[in-house]
Formats: sequence, structure tokens, C-alpha cells
Amino acid sequence: MTDILKKLIVLRMPGIGPAKFNGLVKKFDSLDAVIDTLNPGQEHIDNVKREMGLANQHNIKYVSDDMKEYPDNLRAMKNHPPVICVRGNIDVLQQAIVAMVGTRHATAHGMEFMAKLAESFAEHKIAVASGMAIGTDTAVHRGALRAGKTIAVLAGGADYIWPTENESLYWEIVERGAVVSEMPVGFVPVANNFVMRNRIVAGLADKLILGEADEKSGSMTTARFAIENNRTVYAVPSHPSDARAIGPNSLIKSGQAILCSGAQDFFQIDKKFSVKKNFVGKNESENSILDKLGFVPVSESVLTEIVKKSISEIKSELVILEMQGLVRKIDGGYVRV
Repeated sequence: MTDILKKLIVLRMPGIGPAKFNGLVKKFDSLDAVIDTLNPGQEHIDNVKREMGLANQHNIKYVSDDMKEYPDNLRAMKNHPPVICVRGNIDVLQQAIVAMVGTRHATAHGMEFMAKLAESFAEHKIAVASGMAIGTDTAVHRGALRAGKTIAVLAGGADYIWPTENESLYWEIVERGAVVSEMPVGFVPVANNFVMRNRIVAGLADKLILGEADEKSGSMTTARFAIENNRTVYAVPSHPSDARAIGPNSLIKSGQAILCSGAQDFFQIDKKFSVKKNFVGKNESENSILDKLGFVPVSESVLTEIVKKSISEIKSELVILEMQGLVRKIDGGYVRV
């Protein structure tokens, strides 16, 4: 038997997770002794072999914690998964990795902030890990893919696409990043598996960035895993009247997270860059509108008061900026792209 097969035979037995696995190996000194003690039937062994055959068909690789391909940060985590399944570019696991998570019900500007931050990390050759859920996770994966690589950690098997809305995103990640899971190939997740997934998201990275998150959300669970494992946690503050602000704001207030205001917190931003570099030949009024826009939508009527132009002038100039891809209309107002 190969070492991977031996580990999977033990791990796939009912009631045995990473903690129990580690305890058994420590008690009996070897995988062979553990298997002899557990005495799995031939049917169980055949099922594990079938799983490995299916993984091979799907080009899913097993990575054991004694292999150089296994992520160092995850290996350092207590009761880390002894074996993970990886589909896609296995080399991405050896890059520097940052975890980015947040609520499924994020605001448009909250998702855009996280997407742009993920893109900045990717531009600096740092892979972004998240859970491929709708909302914030999807935004950070797509942001990272604009400039580099991303890692999706799944609650089900590495071949199980969930949510189904993210099927196209899944295949983009397989092609240009990696999908990771500790569960058997073909496994359909239940609620507890998402908590297990969250600890891997936190474990892969040396730092975690929390976006909008309700107090009792899965994203907060991920942040707590990161804190418990001495990872640096950053949180993006939000308006206190929004329930999605409770998670990040509470971590900042308690001192468990560092306030995150953008890419400048992590990278040296080129001071020579200015808005005007994108506006060769454009008139000053267009610049004045763009300068007043950010991630929070601003309505046309408010812009007329700010830049002292008529509503018709504002509408005309916004159309030009939108056609240039510099602004976008959301939630009844305009944001800067």
C-alpha cells in the first residue's frame, strides 16, 4: 500500500477526523499498526481505492502533509488535514497566500472594495484564498483572477461544485488557480462541513482580511480560526447601522483585528499615479465628477450640488464616464470603477 492509501483508509473510516487520526498515529507509532488495530474490511478498502480512481479520472491530486507541495501555513495549524485533494495548479499552494472572506449578502460597494483589494494582492504574486460562496467570496476570487491566481476551498469534494451559480467560476479557478478540499471525491457537504472548510481557509494564509460580516456568520468563524492560530487579522470597517458591519467593527474594537483601509495598508502605492493620467484630452469637469466618487453610490442630484453643475450637464458627463468604463451605476447612484 502507498502512504496516501494508508492515510485515506484511516481517514475515511466513520468517526475519524484529523484529531482522531493524529491521536491514533501517536498512540500506535505507525499507520500499519493503526490499520491493523482498526481492522477495516475489504469493502472499505475497495471504496477508498474507487475514490482514488475517480480522483485520477478528474485529475484531482492527493497532497499529504509530509509532501513538499503541502502548504506550510496549513501544516503549522493544529489538527490540520493529513491529506487534501487539489484540482488545478498545485504550484499555487507554494505561493504566499492571503485569506479574504465576508458575507454572502454583501453590498455592491463592499464586494467591489474586496475585489479590488484581491486584485492588488494578485498583482503582487500573492494568491487569494476564499470559500467560493456567493457574495464576498465570489468577488474576491474574481478580483484575484483579473491579475493572478486564487484558491477556492470547498466544503464538499474537490469535484462538487457549490453553489451551482459559480460553475463557470469553478472552472476558471481550476484552470488558473486551485480548488482544495479535505473531503472525499464526490462528497456532498452538510452544514458542519462548511465550518471545517472555514478552518482550512484560515489555515492556508498568514493573514486574513474580513469584509462585511454578520456577527454569527461563517466568515466570523473563519476569522476566529485565524485568531486562534495566531494569524494576523484585518477587518474592513463599515457603517454601524448595518448588521453586516457588526463582525468587522467588533473585531477592530476589541483589538483582535487591524483596521483595513485598502491596498495601501499592504503595498507601496505609486504616488505618481493620479486620476489625470487616465484623462488625457478630457475636460476638467469630467475630472471633478470622478474625484467626488468612491465605493459608496452618489446620486446625480447630490453630484449637482457638489460640483455646481446642472442636472443635464451631470447626466451628460456621467454617460461619457460610464462609456469609458470609469464609473458604474448601482443602487440608484454612481460609483468609481
